[in-house]
Amino acid sequence: MRIFLPALVLAGLAAAQTPRVGDIDVYGLHRLTAEKILSAGGLRSGAPLPPSKGDVETRIEAVSGVVLVRLEAVCCEGPYAVLFVGIEERGAPEPSFRSEPSGDVNLPNELLDSYRDYLAAVDKAGARGASGEDLTAGHPLLDDPAARALEDRFRGFATEHFDWLRNVLRTASEAQQRAVAVIDYAPDKQQVAGELQYALQDPDESVRANAIHGLMAIAVYRSKHPEQDIRVAPTWLVELLNSVVLRDRLDATRALVTLTDSPNPSAVDLVRERGVNALAEMARWKTLRYALPPFLLLGRVAGLADNETRQYWQKGDRETVIAKALAAAQPAKHAR
Repeated sequence: MRIFLPALVLAGLAAAQTPRVGDIDVYGLHRLTAEKILSAGGLRSGAPLPPSKGDVETRIEAVSGVVLVRLEAVCCEGPYAVLFVGIEERGAPEPSFRSEPSGDVNLPNELLDSYRDYLAAVDKAGARGASGEDLTAGHPLLDDPAARALEDRFRGFATEHFDWLRNVLRTASEAQQRAVAVIDYAPDKQQVAGELQYALQDPDESVRANAIHGLMAIAVYRSKHPEQDIRVAPTWLVELLNSVVLRDRLDATRALVTLTDSPNPSAVDLVRERGVNALAEMARWKTLRYALPPFLLLGRVAGLADNETRQYWQKGDRETVIAKALAAAQPAKHAR
């Protein structure tokens, strides 16, 4: 699996010029209001980015009904950072993760060295603007030749040592070992999908992020090869829509969009039953590039064609699609 170099940064990181707070999006709210959360944290658009992430989280956690807070800044829109405030309320839906494994199995040094070289190649490719990626083979393949050569090594190792990688992914005590396991390059994509589904419940968010990306590639491969009848269960992706971790929500949403690009009634039904409220909240985010994927998924929940959903988006009318999706979810809720 591939470790992404995220755009998410912690508030308070040293910089030549401290960015100011731009848009603020709050998620995970059920009984509480965004105004109450922002007031407790002393957060407002236009103010300097808070010097201490931990202090802000502590103040918000003191609000009655708040169990957990996750503050993350995305840098930058000019001089402004977008601030996301994730809230876990007492009694609200949340995904459950496994406890930390305690096994002493490790990856070979040669694979770890190759992976470090791979990340360096990804960095260099990104700096050149050459970060294109092909998922049609059922695993990530970057356009950059240096990265592609290393991915060929991963494919060879995963083909010969699938059981080793599986053991690392399931039992290694070090999260980095689990995150670096390149099991998604193995040839049996149905077998790989099962292991990546297991990794969606890993306690480490980097492991989950890499597993989601691997499942996205398998979803793309599945749509190109329907005769193989590869199954990608949407269950844990939908559960991650209620995570307090921003990356869980963003990645799970993109994966579900990919999984439902071709007709997938069971996945849409599960999103309709268990994920529509979280998606509605995300679709209302001020930062448009993060609001669009959940908005598109809500359109599918509402039974709209993608071009119709995009027309509403272009008109600036998000609420009509959100209302249609929420209305479509009501029968599913009453049926349970």
